[in-house]
Amino acid sequence: MPKITVLPHHEICPEGTEVELEAGQNLCKALLEKGIKIEHACEMSKACTTCHVVVRKGFNSLDEMDDIEADLLDRAWGLEPDSRLSCQVMLEDDDLTIEIPKYTLNHAKENH
Repeated sequence: MPKITVLPHHEICPEGTEVELEAGQNLCKALLEKGIKIEHACEMSKACTTCHVVVRKGFNSLDEMDDIEADLLDRAWGLEPDSRLSCQVMLEDDDLTIEIPKYTLNHAKENH
């Protein structure tokens, strides 16, 4: 089971956390199930960038992103070379460390 380390985020996860998740799970869904309220305005349909994360450790263990995800990420706030949409990340056996960017392009918080 991969261990996911979520670095501190001022609102979503102020102290950071570590969770163990099952390989094969969707990262965004799994974080939500563990109580980490990452934004996901498009309901994980790959139509926005609110679930954007930066993978600080384990990026190379992930499947390659497709062109749609890459194009969407071009619009994300705080884009970095190791950015991904968490709704498009399927967990493998490797541990990950992720950072949730401080801001999103979403003007209103979704109350999911």
